[in-house]
Amino acid sequence: MAKVLMFTRFERLWHWSQALLITAMLITGFEIHGSYHLLGFEQAVDLHIIMAWTLIGLWVFAMFWYITTGEWKQYTPSSANSMAAMARYYGVNLILGGGVPYQRSRRQKFNPLERMELLLLNVGIMPVIWISGLLYLFYTSWNDWGLSSFSLTNVALVHTAGAFAMLVFLISHLYFSITTSKKPFGYVKAIITGYEDE
Repeated sequence: MAKVLMFTRFERLWHWSQALLITAMLITGFEIHGSYHLLGFEQAVDLHIIMAWTLIGLWVFAMFWYITTGEWKQYTPSSANSMAAMARYYGVNLILGGGVPYQRSRRQKFNPLERMELLLLNVGIMPVIWISGLLYLFYTSWNDWGLSSFSLTNVALVHTAGAFAMLVFLISHLYFSITTSKKPFGYVKAIITGYEDE
């Protein structure tokens, strides 16, 4: 076994900054939605908007980094057979015992199901949240943009559905990060220190 630098400093900074911003946006967003009262509506709205623009800036910078370094390849889908093998591992072997059908490496950090999950997050959930959020933010400009037929209620519902999808992603992401490593909290430790046993 050797310790391998799996996640660069930038990847770790990007991951944890994004995690903190998204968690804080879920908290303020559900308060804006009226689920509870913590900060007050106006302060929750102001913080939500500031964090949204910060996250957009972080995403633009991260996209530039992923494209220029070639790390975007980490998110390309794997074959159906390898995804089925990972699903079998998570559904059966993890509980009853059995080998892991995938070995992490610096060149392939994510198993086939993780790749699909992260791809779904990046091309499914996040665009729904961003588009509906920006429409929500700029609803006073809809007439100028030719979107007068849009319903603010429907946009808000789509945005809220995206937030719930993000919450489900975060819970499952955290659960699998904690429970599927060979060592307790091994994957969490790797995204903090950058190193993982290979």
